[in-house]
Amino acid sequence: MPENELFTPGHTACAGCGAAIALRMVMKALGPDTIIVNATGCSEIFTSKYPQSAWRVPYIHCLFENAAPVAAGVAKALEVSGNDHTKVVVIAGDGATYDIGFGCLSGALERNDNILYICYDNEAYMNTGVQRSGATPFGTNTTTSQVGSKIHGKTEWKKPILDIVAAHHIPYAASTTIAYFADLDRKVKKAAAMKGARFINIHAPCVPGWGYDPALSVKLSKLAVETGMWKMCEIEDGKETISVPPKMTPVVEYFKLQKRFKHLTPEEIEVIQKKINAVWGKQ
Repeated sequence: MPENELFTPGHTACAGCGAAIALRMVMKALGPDTIIVNATGCSEIFTSKYPQSAWRVPYIHCLFENAAPVAAGVAKALEVSGNDHTKVVVIAGDGATYDIGFGCLSGALERNDNILYICYDNEAYMNTGVQRSGATPFGTNTTTSQVGSKIHGKTEWKKPILDIVAAHHIPYAASTTIAYFADLDRKVKKAAAMKGARFINIHAPCVPGWGYDPALSVKLSKLAVETGMWKMCEIEDGKETISVPPKMTPVVEYFKLQKRFKHLTPEEIEVIQKKINAVWGKQ
């Protein structure tokens, strides 16, 4: 990978921040001929505190809900000006992607706007106080899916965003993690070389939101894949290709390193394990 840092050190992300790791690798893959459109969220807060910036490319901050149409407007302006080489890339968290900005994202995908949309998925609204999002896994303890005597965390399953995105018949949709740098680099470069609407979802652990030792970010992201909690794949022309098959490591190995799952009973963990087994066609 290039030594040049387009996402600079010195930002104010937490130690071990999965999103910051993801953004550093994404920018190495994209290169300098890039315009970033960044939705409100952790990444905006820790990279763009005026008058400082961690970005060494043109950067636009927009609202939670409108990152996709803002990027589409930038892409259209470049097209009108005769620029067919500069990449327009959205950076957004799961709150802006799965929930608040989902309608606008769907519109951009349906129009096949010439943008690359990258979601760093830390599975909750971390910047605003660790509230549950559509990306939050079943059973997770957050400030809006609290653990009580009758309800133990979030009662809904994680939204299958990649399948929903791919259903728009866009050229490319993929998922990756910060634990597989080569895979992330390959997929970002592949998507960047295409035209039309493209989408990449990156698993990006959050230290304070998940409650774990900052040194474990990459290990946790790898465990998410090995347990089957996170699917590493590409979807092109409706065909899904698995990039890294899970080892079907018991999900408890992933859960026990995180405070957000500490409340789960063996029976609840078994429910989740059966769900994961069903997803992967295992008994």
